[in-house]
Amino acid sequence: MTNVSQAANGSQTRSSGGGFDLGRLLLEGRAFFALIAIIIIFSILSPVYFSANNFLTMSSHVAIFGLLSIGMLLVILTGGIDLSVGSTLGFAGVFAGFLMQGVSFEFFGVVVYPPVWAVVVLTCALGAFVGAINGVLIAYFKVPAFVATLGMLYVARGVALLMTDGLTYNNLGGSPELGNTGFDWLGFNRLFGVPVGVLILAAVAIAAMLALTRTPFGRWVYSTGGNARAAELSGVPVKRVQVTVYVLSGICAAIAGLVLSSQLTSAGPTAGTTYELTAIAGVVIGGAALTGGRGNVRGTLLGAFVIGFLSDGLVIIGVSSYWQTVFTGAVIVLAVLLNSIQYSGRKKKRPAPSDAQTSSSQQRTATWRTNTAVESPAEESASQPQQ
Repeated sequence: MTNVSQAANGSQTRSSGGGFDLGRLLLEGRAFFALIAIIIIFSILSPVYFSANNFLTMSSHVAIFGLLSIGMLLVILTGGIDLSVGSTLGFAGVFAGFLMQGVSFEFFGVVVYPPVWAVVVLTCALGAFVGAINGVLIAYFKVPAFVATLGMLYVARGVALLMTDGLTYNNLGGSPELGNTGFDWLGFNRLFGVPVGVLILAAVAIAAMLALTRTPFGRWVYSTGGNARAAELSGVPVKRVQVTVYVLSGICAAIAGLVLSSQLTSAGPTAGTTYELTAIAGVVIGGAALTGGRGNVRGTLLGAFVIGFLSDGLVIIGVSSYWQTVFTGAVIVLAVLLNSIQYSGRKKKRPAPSDAQTSSSQQRTATWRTNTAVESPAEESASQPQQ
């Protein structure tokens, strides 16, 4: 009888300690289950939603959010924030459109049409430059990330407006006879039936995943977000890591600007407005902590797909754009709440001290008080002046 009860107690302990926990599974996989729920609900509400062609079209829209979210994830993992990614996207698109229109050198009387690969490289370099400014201000001049990137948000958007006088570049076809064929293929062409933008997102995601999980840089990023001071004392180049993640975020925003301009076949200075909030939403929905040190690329991609599929689904069933904003905000708040529940539950409680430890601690305290009481009169008499 005793053996049976002991076996029962042991099985209960195993089930409570290492058994299947449905609540934890749902909490940690909430982005995946939310995406499945969105697909099921909108497939019921609209007959055209559940189709391979529609999924590929929505995925090409998600590619923009996904690229921004991956760059934002790298920044948030270090405990920072980048509010300038939306403006960097718009600035990069305008810069690419400016190059595609042809660069005029009036002094020589010629107009140069750079090839597509040069436009892409120069645009990515511009995004890296914007990110480097953010990183240097934050890492070396100790400007708060919120303030530095908020300022760059206005600077990048203002420069884009100055370049275009508030207008939009509508002709991105280039000049084929000069080797400039435009980059319409980036937004409309498909490779093996998959949109090129989605393939670019997959390539960037794989590169980011490998960098975070298989390289010292990834360990430096997580340690910087966990405790920057301790990481610095351990030999981690914290400042260099901070600058690097903002540079990578700027490059991701520039690539997203190229993809968006190609999809719209135009480049406008107001493109990407409020996209920084969408990128933050994707990272948070994917399970990353805004305090840094927690998160992964897989969850961020799922979060971006949740935002993209939800927005497109609301458009397909004819929901007002105002309600779309309400639903998106509600999803963000819910995601932050679930993140708070998840990470607060991981905090381990300190074990209660045993009786032996308690009695030993009380004994040491009593001895210290006794010695203090004995020594204090002698010290007082020594401190008094002799009569």
